[in-house]
Amino acid sequence: MMFIKYRNIFFGIIGAITLASLVLFVTLGLNLGTDFTGGGLIEVRYEAERPSQEELSTKLTEGGLENVSVRASEAGYIIRSAPLSEGARTALPVLIAETGGSVERLTDVGPSLGKELRTKALVALGLVVLCIVLYVAFAFRKVSEPVSSWVYGLITIVTLAHDVLVPLGAFALFGYLWGAHVDTLFVTAILTILGYSVHDTIVVFDRTRENLRLNAEAHRKEDFETVAGRAIEQTFVRSVNTSVSTLLALVALFIFGPEATRDFALTLIIGVVAGTYSSIALATPLLVAYERWKGKKA
Repeated sequence: MMFIKYRNIFFGIIGAITLASLVLFVTLGLNLGTDFTGGGLIEVRYEAERPSQEELSTKLTEGGLENVSVRASEAGYIIRSAPLSEGARTALPVLIAETGGSVERLTDVGPSLGKELRTKALVALGLVVLCIVLYVAFAFRKVSEPVSSWVYGLITIVTLAHDVLVPLGAFALFGYLWGAHVDTLFVTAILTILGYSVHDTIVVFDRTRENLRLNAEAHRKEDFETVAGRAIEQTFVRSVNTSVSTLLALVALFIFGPEATRDFALTLIIGVVAGTYSSIALATPLLVAYERWKGKKA
């Protein structure tokens, strides 16, 4: 299988993608939404012609709103600002009406609640990763040759780190270029990506384990590289078909869905693509690379 034979090339490509994502994430940072920082989230609708983003931002700033950020939506704008005072909250519908629009939705999150949500999101991510590692180590506990069960768990962590870094780097770039915000829906998407990615990875790992068991029962000697390559071949079509069908639904949601779920769908699209190629071109080839390194060391 070419993913095993040319694994160093794929390691280089995936390493470059991971490094680029890490650099973007560290240098640009994420543009945290009001869910995490506190502030106002206002959805405005226009039935007729709407003002420009600059005009609306100036109007709201003059009306008492602070740190105003305006993004276009299908029927109007989505506005983010610092926490609203009582005066700004009262004046907001009037200001919007003067521009020819109406307030469809208004959410105001306090700074303390935003900090609490941010902490809980990080705890949730940490617990999910820990549970995944423990599950993989338990599921492959009877596998000891030629690769120990803890190595399967370690490689799963490496694969998941890549699958999370890619959407993080992408949204750091999107936030810098277009003002894309990261909110609780983004965290939900990351958790979904973790589950999706580990499922794909475990499918290939489980097929590898099954091939090792069949070889042992038949007293057949095969290189681990051959066993792992056959496992990828046996699961490749299934993984690609599952990913394509998932992507079709996500692309439809991104194109035709509401503005509120567009970033959520985009995050999942990036994560599903990253999770699909990493489970095939990174996870199992890493097992082979470790087995070869272990053999040379021995």
